[in-house]
Amino acid sequence: MNKINPALIGFDIDGVVADTGGAFIRIANEEYGINSISLDDITSFEVIDCLDVDQGIIEEIFIRLLDDPLTAGLQPMEDAIPVLHRFADEAPLTFITARPHEKPIARWLKHYLQPATFEKIRLVAMGMHDNKTAYIKDLGLKYFVDDRLQTCKMLANEGITPLVYNQPWNKNGHDLPTVNDWQAIHSLCFD
Repeated sequence: MNKINPALIGFDIDGVVADTGGAFIRIANEEYGINSISLDDITSFEVIDCLDVDQGIIEEIFIRLLDDPLTAGLQPMEDAIPVLHRFADEAPLTFITARPHEKPIARWLKHYLQPATFEKIRLVAMGMHDNKTAYIKDLGLKYFVDDRLQTCKMLANEGITPLVYNQPWNKNGHDLPTVNDWQAIHSLCFD
């Protein structure tokens, strides 16, 4: 495969740039005393479908992660930030997320990215999962990294190359290209 031009790739946030699964498990443990969950237990993108945890608790945790990711302690995925800085040396960074509000995740990105990198980002908060294709095409992207398998399948059907960021909830039922971590993403674009 030829190297991917950094100007042609975009990124989802949760489960790709941000370790949302890890934050969910930590908050469930520390604040609700639920210590029986591991990341491998989250076998469905819809967490409520695979965990034996009260729906109200699941919703409370996700609302915190959406409304104030910094205070909730949401961390970047390992190596995401240095690799994103490398990408920003070549092209603007593009993030397209299903999060409903841009400001909380923009503050989170600003906290972790160098100021010069943050100034180069393009951030779209859509508020839904199923319309990323239009934004990706409008922004001229050819590749998109996402952890939601349904989104990746939609992108492939629309002529965009999805890169499935491997998570326990997306391992089965597809033959799409995958990436295991940010070093793999780096290797697709740089020597």
